[in-house]
Amino acid sequence: MTEVYFAVPGDIDAPTGGYGYDRRLIAELPSFGVAVTHVALPGSFPAPSAKDCASVAKIFGKLPPEATVLVDGLAFGALPEDIVKGIEQRIIALVHHPLALESGLSEARRDELKLSETKALALVDEVIVTSAVTKRILADEFGVAAQAITVAEPGTDPAPRATGTGTPMQLLSVGTVTPRKGYDVLIAALEPLKDLDWRLTIAGASDRDSNATAALKVQVAAAGLEDRVTLAGVVVPATLERYYESADIFILPSLFEGYGMVLGEAMARGLPIVCTTGVAAIETVPEGAAIKVPPGNAEALTRALDSMLKERKLRARLSDASWDAGRKLPTWNETARRVAAVIMGLKV
Repeated sequence: MTEVYFAVPGDIDAPTGGYGYDRRLIAELPSFGVAVTHVALPGSFPAPSAKDCASVAKIFGKLPPEATVLVDGLAFGALPEDIVKGIEQRIIALVHHPLALESGLSEARRDELKLSETKALALVDEVIVTSAVTKRILADEFGVAAQAITVAEPGTDPAPRATGTGTPMQLLSVGTVTPRKGYDVLIAALEPLKDLDWRLTIAGASDRDSNATAALKVQVAAAGLEDRVTLAGVVVPATLERYYESADIFILPSLFEGYGMVLGEAMARGLPIVCTTGVAAIETVPEGAAIKVPPGNAEALTRALDSMLKERKLRARLSDASWDAGRKLPTWNETARRVAAVIMGLKV
């Protein structure tokens, strides 16, 4: 077995797409001859203290110098250049999406993260990304050689086709409450549609950005939508499956997505989709399976949702296309195979 140390910051069991990707790699890589040792890094990334950075240096210092280390980009891109230069092992960076492209950052913080990640990525052996769009961004804006980047899109598990509810129409959005997810835009878009019969459930962690969650609750109340909108928080898999099963329309209003794993989950269930053209999201979903609107444009999102809620034939057409696309999505087996090939130094 080839060995790899997988360095991940924070709680690997956290209910986010990035951590979910990491967990599936740990589970699937042994099938391809790669034994994985999870290396826990401090949870303060991408804003580590000096103490945490020193801790990371000590952690790497204790690993065999000849080892291969796969490092989650949430930590790697934020490490100081001197610490990255001091790492002896072969490093593979896993970039879910560039840190500087997170929403809600000040211009100074964006510049700081972009510089940090650019310097860090210049020192790695290989880079794994979760979408072709992210590959282009790293090559065009971060100076990473395209031949050093491998795309390993997230896998999607097969699922039964959703049956929906119909009355009222059930709208579903899945993802952590942060500014990047654009839930404030979604609420603004739904406010003019009070005359239509719908309910919205947002399933995702609401404790990762307390300011964003508090602002969203205030916005929902101010819009008079408290009886229409449910912030479900983190839910167990069985509950999430029930949400998908009963949903009529899936919505992802994100300002940016490195891939958008929940879009795959929605297509696996044949849900008609309304999403933004927030970078990778524009390529994750085929044109015929979704109505796509510019990120941050509440008026365009209102028009899209109005059409979806009113036009049964439109929903049916998008649902069929979504179901067909879902059958063609990569599996986690394929994702792990591509990552294993990089670890082993093979061409994908």
